[in-house]
Amino acid sequence: MSDQTDPRPYQALRVLSVSNQKGGVGKTTTAINLGTALAAVGEKVLIIDMDPQGNASTGLGVPRGKRKTTAYDVIVNGAPLADAAVPTALPGLSLVPADPDLSGVELELAQAQRRSFRLRDALQAVRETPGGAPYTYVLIDCPPSLNLLTVNAMSAADAVLVPLQCEFFALEGLTQLMRTVDLVRGSLNPRLEIQGVVLTMYDRRNSLSDQVAQDVRNHFGDKVYDTVIPRNVRVSEAPSFGKPVLVYDLKCAGSQAYLKLARELVGRERARRAQAA
Repeated sequence: MSDQTDPRPYQALRVLSVSNQKGGVGKTTTAINLGTALAAVGEKVLIIDMDPQGNASTGLGVPRGKRKTTAYDVIVNGAPLADAAVPTALPGLSLVPADPDLSGVELELAQAQRRSFRLRDALQAVRETPGGAPYTYVLIDCPPSLNLLTVNAMSAADAVLVPLQCEFFALEGLTQLMRTVDLVRGSLNPRLEIQGVVLTMYDRRNSLSDQVAQDVRNHFGDKVYDTVIPRNVRVSEAPSFGKPVLVYDLKCAGSQAYLKLARELVGRERARRAQAA
């Protein structure tokens, strides 16, 4: 992290980095379905797929052949986010798709200036759109590792939203993530905060889920969302059809949980703005 802290202030648009350095915790699933739910309750949402695997892009029904301008072009070539954003099947929800070439960004930008702020610079142009930013929320789906892509996401974000699987080893990943947030806050983005922790893959039949949930709530207090995302087969099935679960099966338990989470998130953000005013 050789870049110095960027002194420029944030503006109205709220940017959330959906991050966890442990894989398999429901990070991409949360980015896709929370973004869809936010759009469903009236927000204007942009999801930025920063994972070279491109699972968020696939899960939102954008095939590789239609990913003309991608997050790679934004980070490496300075393409405007407006050129990369494509509409999804859901009104109010757009996507900046990923490209496997993202896996080479670390090497390609090894000597580049502002290498840690490429995404932040691109989002600044969105914030300064004449007449106001076209989105109310940007969700950045990060890869499950600490690399330049994750650093760019956290440098660009106002806050980090942490999906946490209700299993023991997930707690170790959370400890690593907190160290990363502290590192980014100290060297690149002093405004970065934890927006909230979302408990995912919750199984009421498993006492371990309750134990992990209780441990996390004891440690993080009201940072942990009241809404929990249950294990639900419909949530697992939806990506194979290129659809968010809310489009695939609106009435299933997973869809209803993400709608509840979206409303809780919006309520938290409104309370935060009112307190800051």
